[in-house]
Amino acid sequence: MSFGRICAIYKKYFYNFFRLDQFTELFFWPILDIFLWGITMVWIQTLGSSVAIAVPVLTALVFWQIVWRSNYEVAVNILNELWARNFVNLFSTPLKPIEWVISLMMLGLSKNLITVFFGSIVIFFLYSINIFDLGAPFFPYAISLVISGWWCGFLSSSIIIYYGQRMQMLAWVAGYIFSPLSAVFYPLNALPSWLQNISKMLPMTHVFEGMRKCYQTGVFSWSDYFESMALNILYLAASIGLFLFMFDKSREKGLSRLE
Repeated sequence: MSFGRICAIYKKYFYNFFRLDQFTELFFWPILDIFLWGITMVWIQTLGSSVAIAVPVLTALVFWQIVWRSNYEVAVNILNELWARNFVNLFSTPLKPIEWVISLMMLGLSKNLITVFFGSIVIFFLYSINIFDLGAPFFPYAISLVISGWWCGFLSSSIIIYYGQRMQMLAWVAGYIFSPLSAVFYPLNALPSWLQNISKMLPMTHVFEGMRKCYQTGVFSWSDYFESMALNILYLAASIGLFLFMFDKSREKGLSRLE
């Protein structure tokens, strides 16, 4: 494994950050979500709610952007290579699939730092809310969600890498398909009992449940955090393994067919 090749691929994708469409995805949609959800939460509180719900909801909104961004950077950058008909060229070099995987994970992590920083500034200026008031738990929960986004991205990419562009919708769907069951904006007990059992299998659920407990009690839930990390490590290892397996199967059939 070559750290130089990993850094080269990372830079290749990160330089695309300065394109107009990349700025739109990184800044416009988060602002729109924050504005719409923020105004909605402020309005609900004016109806007489005794519980300040805007803070945890807006924090959850930024947290879900972490999952979506990590997933997006993995899946869409694979599609970019297919759209540019550069996939075969990329792997005609000494680049190894695992080096490519690591570079995409690094890219998602660095862009998430931008997303969180930018989102926190927008929320502070629009609603005078500091999402970092959550305290130290903010950072371990954020790390857990980055990993969640990675395995979502590699799961969808495993299918894209084998079936090609006809499955490209998974690059966007995978970032949201788990959100209704992840207890992002509502507690776990709001779901039907049979769905709660499925929801508990998602590491994101334990992060958002733990976050709400922090706001309500001021106590960090170690059990929720360890459950989320254990599930994340399991799913990440499985999704990367599946991705590398599907890549080898696709290469046997010929990577050029994907373009």
